[in-house]
Amino acid sequence: MKVGNRLTIYIIIGLIAGIVIGSIFSPMADQAWVQWIDQYIFNVVGQLFLSMIFMMVVPVVFISIVLGVVGVGDPKTLGSLGIKTLGFYLVTTAIAISIAMIVALVLQPGVGQSELLDSTEVEDYRSNELGGETGEAINQTFDQTLINIIPTNIVEAMSTANMLQIIAFAIFIGIAMIAVKDKIPGLIKIFEEANEVVMWIVLAIMKYFAAIGAFGLVATAFTQAGFGAIQQLGMYFVCVLLSLLIHLVLVYGSVIKFLAKKPFIWFMKGFAPAMGVAFSTSSSSAVLPISMETAQKNLKVRKSISSFVQPLGATINMDGTAIMQGVATVFIAQLSGIDLSIMQMVTVVVLATVASIGTAGVPGVGLVMLAMVLTAVGLDPAAIGIIIGIDRLLDMTRTAVNITGDAAIASVLNEQQNRKEQKGKA
Repeated sequence: MKVGNRLTIYIIIGLIAGIVIGSIFSPMADQAWVQWIDQYIFNVVGQLFLSMIFMMVVPVVFISIVLGVVGVGDPKTLGSLGIKTLGFYLVTTAIAISIAMIVALVLQPGVGQSELLDSTEVEDYRSNELGGETGEAINQTFDQTLINIIPTNIVEAMSTANMLQIIAFAIFIGIAMIAVKDKIPGLIKIFEEANEVVMWIVLAIMKYFAAIGAFGLVATAFTQAGFGAIQQLGMYFVCVLLSLLIHLVLVYGSVIKFLAKKPFIWFMKGFAPAMGVAFSTSSSSAVLPISMETAQKNLKVRKSISSFVQPLGATINMDGTAIMQGVATVFIAQLSGIDLSIMQMVTVVVLATVASIGTAGVPGVGLVMLAMVLTAVGLDPAAIGIIIGIDRLLDMTRTAVNITGDAAIASVLNEQQNRKEQKGKA
């Protein structure tokens, strides 16, 4: 079973239909019949698809990472691959947030709109979010994040889908399997066969449910938010989309052309199915099985690299989310009449880049990270309430950029490995 062009077309049709129908229903969102359709048709269809994909994330990540580590074969090579992957991800994230802040400083989306700070959304966010999980996340220190990488209970880590802990445990298992490889051919075969099973399930879900699931998720997002929210925060919306486009074309385009030695158009065409699902699900973790399969089949990235680099990227590579944080920080500073100093802007870049490590790839997590950034530079995190209305729509676009970055880096490392092997044969 393969991720093909026909599926891509069906997903695009589902996305367009969801945008159109959701936008038509949006002005009538307060009517009972529209709410019924949104809740019991759009939402149910979308959430069923999302649940089926999420159901497969933990087994796919665990099995893929183990096989990826075993496939690399040499712990030294694995360490080198890990360092390169982390380095690429942190650099592109820092570049992403820098681009975003420059765009926001030039276009000034928050100038002259200080009245937005007096909106009820700000007070609602302060009372409902900052005292709960968001507040707890803000108070979590970097050392705690590092300590939490190692799971004390792997069953709990899997039950809560703590991706960084699952990846850490899978790496340990993979290294141990390399060390005793001659004694466990049967165990390696079991992992390989399990991988075939879980990927078949993922691709079956994609084949039969992706288009209708994408329609449901996008339709409910546009019904609830719609273009009305976009009009109110038009320049903020434009700044985020423009920054995403610049990063996608210039940064990823350069990475693919000059480092992966491939045409960028070829890359985008091949990776389109995963980008479509990412747009509809707004979750790097949910789309991970499809992202990996698409990279392996369409972009010809070897499994040992894809299985290691892309799951790691779904956890620590948040370029699209970093762009939202950069624009939002400047936007909120402008609303508040505050000119950020060079040191504050550097703080935003560093903190957002570091905070991306260990952040869950689920919808809305960017807002938690944004609250941490705003607090660090002395801005009121409750101002996030202003952008919540359109965040679901922007979350779709930045998730598509997030996973595209993962695939781009995987392609680069795959090309480097190919060249290394060619030199070895020469």
